[in-house]
Amino acid sequence: MGRNAAAAAASLRWSTTLLLLLLGLVVGTKATSYRRNAYATMMYVGTPRDYEFYVAVRVLLKSLSKLNVEADLVVIASVDVPLRWIQAFEEEDGAKVVRVENMDNPYKRQDNFDKRFKLSLNKLYAWSLVDYDRVVMLDADNLFLQNTDELFQCGQFCAVFINPCVFHTGLFVLQPSMVVFKDMVRELQNGRENPDGADQGFIASYFPELLDKPMFHPPSNGTKVDGTYRLPLGYQMDASYYYLKLRWSVPCGPNSVITFPGAPWLKPWYWWSWPVLPLGLQWHEQRRQTLGYGAELAVILIQSAIYVGVIAMTRLARPSFSKLCYRRSDKSITLVHNSLKLVALWCILAAYVTPFFIIPHTVHPLLGWILYLLATFALCSIAINIFMLPMLPVLVPWLGIVGVLMVMAFPWYPDGVVRALFVFAYAFCSAPFLWASMVRIVQGLQLSLEREAFLPARLGESSPNSWFNKLY
Repeated sequence: MGRNAAAAAASLRWSTTLLLLLLGLVVGTKATSYRRNAYATMMYVGTPRDYEFYVAVRVLLKSLSKLNVEADLVVIASVDVPLRWIQAFEEEDGAKVVRVENMDNPYKRQDNFDKRFKLSLNKLYAWSLVDYDRVVMLDADNLFLQNTDELFQCGQFCAVFINPCVFHTGLFVLQPSMVVFKDMVRELQNGRENPDGADQGFIASYFPELLDKPMFHPPSNGTKVDGTYRLPLGYQMDASYYYLKLRWSVPCGPNSVITFPGAPWLKPWYWWSWPVLPLGLQWHEQRRQTLGYGAELAVILIQSAIYVGVIAMTRLARPSFSKLCYRRSDKSITLVHNSLKLVALWCILAAYVTPFFIIPHTVHPLLGWILYLLATFALCSIAINIFMLPMLPVLVPWLGIVGVLMVMAFPWYPDGVVRALFVFAYAFCSAPFLWASMVRIVQGLQLSLEREAFLPARLGESSPNSWFNKLY
């Protein structure tokens, strides 16, 4: 009896194990079917903006994960991308990294070639991702508003016409194929015509008939379609369409993706792009919810402490020309005066420009502008105290910047035209104040120079010391 019970128990265990294995196989097969597609982007180095694009790629990956897309996330990374960045893509962002050799760009000697696109032909490696049925290839400057997995139902090649006549390669759908990939490489070697020398011109040249193709509408039953299609504009809404109305009014297709194809130094991840371009704040909100700002926070705190210390030191020490050591000379005093005036003006200009280079570029705009105002105030205070200048004229541009930020960030404009008119009116009204402040600064410099014995009449006076007028 006991032997029969043991045999029954063993049989039950084997049955349970077999059932679990079968269930795991079914689940695994189902999971694999969900990963037959991929969202892919690329990462290469060799430009001054590598780190900014690294941050942008990570925000893109995390925003896709947040939308629970049923596809793999792939980064086509050149072999020279730092290993720590690769590890972040894989371990923190859940992406699969495909390492590739940089594609040689045969168009780099064209007259109109932009060097920042030298390695953009790496995008062609997307056609080599043959483990996937469909790939949505993305630039880093895309902002996803909702899940777009229906794009995987599109055909062999699908893209959006932002320009009425030329599709944009910031987002497109493709069916990977080694045949197509090898043919593209061969066309590169044969010197296929490429208007801009970048991926945009080459891919547009490779698919010249897309404008005449039908519009893609995803089948309701979830099946894939064959052929080439135009994608509705709602899959890649150019940010410039927003600024005219200060709202979206794209009637064709779902308003799913925003792209920022404009000036390279006004990409949404740069803190100064807002409030110049209001949508930058929406990108940073996406970053705040996903990646965060831990990488820049320590630098922000250190710089803030330094600027506060500079302000305190200049107020306490109050250095001036009366503490500078200079030597009597027979040289032209007028030349000395003009040189010192020029130095002072350049110091003031540097106080307003330098923070743009030292503040972390990808910090949140609100933190960035606060730190910028603190930095310019600190650096201006150095010039004010060294050259004994009146404070208000030097800080008029500072107050003007505060005002223009408030004018541009005002959230209740009816449309972009009214906003532009208000900004223009503010600039027109501010111009006389800026001119008056510059005149007052020059006058203040002249007074400081006279007070500190730089005039020829005073240099001719007798002095116990024939070599030095003043010493520390």
